[in-house]
Amino acid sequence: MNVDLFTKQVETVNSRLNQLFQDAGVSSSQSQILAQALKELGVISEELQVAVDELMIQNEELAVTRMRIEAERQRYEDLFDFMPDAQLVTDAQGVIREANRAACNFFNVPQKFLIGKPLIVFIVESDRYSFRNEINRQKLKDRVQEIEFRIQPRHREEFEAALRLAPLFDEQANLIELRWLLRDVSQEKRSLNNIPVKDCDFNLERRPFTYNRGKIIPLSKDTIWLVTEGSVKLTTITENGEEVLVGFAGKEMVFGSSLTSLPTYQATALSRTVELASIFLSDMNNYPNLCQGLFPRISQRLKQTEAILAISGQKLVKDRLRNLLRLLQQEFGEPVAEGTRLTVRLIHEDLASACCTTRVTVTRLLSWLQQQGEITFDCKSHIIIKNPNF
Repeated sequence: MNVDLFTKQVETVNSRLNQLFQDAGVSSSQSQILAQALKELGVISEELQVAVDELMIQNEELAVTRMRIEAERQRYEDLFDFMPDAQLVTDAQGVIREANRAACNFFNVPQKFLIGKPLIVFIVESDRYSFRNEINRQKLKDRVQEIEFRIQPRHREEFEAALRLAPLFDEQANLIELRWLLRDVSQEKRSLNNIPVKDCDFNLERRPFTYNRGKIIPLSKDTIWLVTEGSVKLTTITENGEEVLVGFAGKEMVFGSSLTSLPTYQATALSRTVELASIFLSDMNNYPNLCQGLFPRISQRLKQTEAILAISGQKLVKDRLRNLLRLLQQEFGEPVAEGTRLTVRLIHEDLASACCTTRVTVTRLLSWLQQQGEITFDCKSHIIIKNPNF
């Protein structure tokens, strides 16, 4: 609403009313009804004047608020633009909407040409299929994740980059945008790869990588992760977007995208703290002793995968859950006073995924096993298997 125009219109009405009052007072032949009508119009005119005064005050307050909001917006825009790390905002399909100056340097593209481009055009062609899968998976996730892909900037050599992304959903749980933090990790990996190798075994002085529970562990085709502390959950995504458990990696076990043919493969920290060591495939080619040391660990993962596959093929859900708990007892069990405690804490969705059933069914069966006195739970919700012949 144009307050100034409204004010002028009210003033014009007041002027005409005053003239009518004067005319009514001069002519004695005016009826009482007309006088009463003019009086009521005068009251309305006064109320309109009060409304105008209030609108003027509100308009001034709105102007001050707008200036404050604009200043805040400009402040956050400057903070975003001058952040030392490359940052992007894309739509749900990965088309760039916003990019700061560091992102322009990251891709070696001016900002005006960066906006509107699909982020995937800067991913090395051989990695684009996996990148598309990651984008599609964000529609089903609501947590911050970190992934690694090779970036191909304009007129520069490709390099390894860690991409940290956070999805943003609307009130209807529809993905509306993705926020990205990009970091060049090629130098970091080269420095790791140049660590002197003495005995070519797993006692090497390697820089540890630490991840907290629930964090996504980035995977790279030229490295294998060795778990030095904690445990990791390994999953894949079906065509229907469902997460399927394919294995676990405990202490001294290995995992990596180079050890699977699955198109989508994700590693998630399962224990409160997970420590990992990075082993480069090039080291395996250069040092045979290292390859020999890896063989029994890869064999252990293969045996575990086959055991999970056999469990999923059993007919009764009750048998699948029992055998899965036996496998976890063997892989991650520790003796306690009540029996054997599983050091990994799995939610019911994880158990249901491994048993090819629903969360409700797993909850019901766990409750039944607890009533039978075969299992119990500690204060941190870890399963304790009480029956030694479970």
